[in-house]
Amino acid sequence: GSSTSTSEDAYAATLLHELVHWTGAKHRLNREFENIRKLENRALEELVAELGAAFLCADLWVSNVPRPDHAAYVASWLKALRNDDKAIFKAARLASAAVTWLHERQSQ
Repeated sequence: GSSTSTSEDAYAATLLHELVHWTGAKHRLNREFENIRKLENRALEELVAELGAAFLCADLWVSNVPRPDHAAYVASWLKALRNDDKAIFKAARLASAAVTWLHERQSQ
């Protein structure tokens, strides 16, 4: 990767974000969040996908230079989770689990 993102890098980062969402299905990692409101559920899932994509970009040497629109996007979800001071840690743990799950399937 380089210090600037190409359109190919941006496309790959978006695909990786969506791939992390894909891991949350009931028959994969069953990432359902109980006891939180619908908006908070979506916010946490979006943070999981953003963090997981960042982890995968680093693994794959895909340049993932933060863009202002991404910063605003993530900030909006953090705002939705403002009552949960452990949300970012929960999201990071779940993103890491998603990345591990994907890596384990690479050789299958």
